Amino acid sequence: MRILVVSALLVLADQISKTIVRKTMVLYESIPVIPDFFHLTYVTNDGMAFGINFPFGIYVFSAVSIVFTAFLFWYLWTIQNDGIVIRAGIALILAGAIGNLIDRVFLGSVVDFLDFMIGNFHWYVFNLADSYVTVGMGFVLYDSLVLEKQREKQID
Repeated sequence: MRILVVSALLVLADQISKTIVRKTMVLYESIPVIPDFFHLTYVTNDGMAFGINFPFGIYVFSAVSIVFTAFLFWYLWTIQNDGIVIRAGIALILAGAIGNLIDRVFLGSVVDFLDFMIGNFHWYVFNLADSYVTVGMGFVLYDSLVLEKQREKQID
């Protein structure tokens, strides 16, 4: 399945970007790229999404991530003859899950560095893997809500 090559390349890009941040920045350092809009800010997250944390969370979330990743591989296999939008969405989610799982397993926390703000509104710092999951979910929703209706109309 060629779509897995895309996932692998995205995981590689995610890991390279995180390695560059870890090697060239000090933890909590922030470098303005576009002042008051986009900064590179090196933080780590040993919890779940949005910094949610609980005792033994790293172990629980790592285990859940491994199971979820296995499910995504299986699901991608079952939809290998479906449309490109759903397959690309699952491949993006898979790449994001693997990218952050690698951090959890080998570093004990996830490296985040993309930091956006507008005025006083400051979003959570995130990474490429998080972006992959978000965009992938958008693709899956688009396929499920829009393209599925079009497919149903073609059948009728």
